[in-house]
Amino acid sequence: MLTNALLQVASPLAAAAGSATATPAASPGHFLDLLNSALQNVSATQGAAGVAQAGFAAGVPGATLGKALVANDRAEVAWNATVAVRNEVVSAYQSIMNMQF
Repeated sequence: MLTNALLQVASPLAAAAGSATATPAASPGHFLDLLNSALQNVSATQGAAGVAQAGFAAGVPGATLGKALVANDRAEVAWNATVAVRNEVVSAYQSIMNMQF
């Protein structure tokens, strides 16, 4: 159940970062691969936002304020989704550790 909840949270993270929709597979390390891919996509989105901002500041032809703001907003959404996933994982870990057997 926890894995399904995390996959539901991680899928919008991957989509917000511009990746293709991931489909669950039976491989043992799939969830770790999904999270690694999502983090790489967040990093790429943040890099693209930095490039868009630098391009606008430098006056590159075709670089507009609107494009820079949209790229920045995409990076912010991806980062907020990453933090939300991290918070859910920490919360689940704490719940499991507080269980009495």
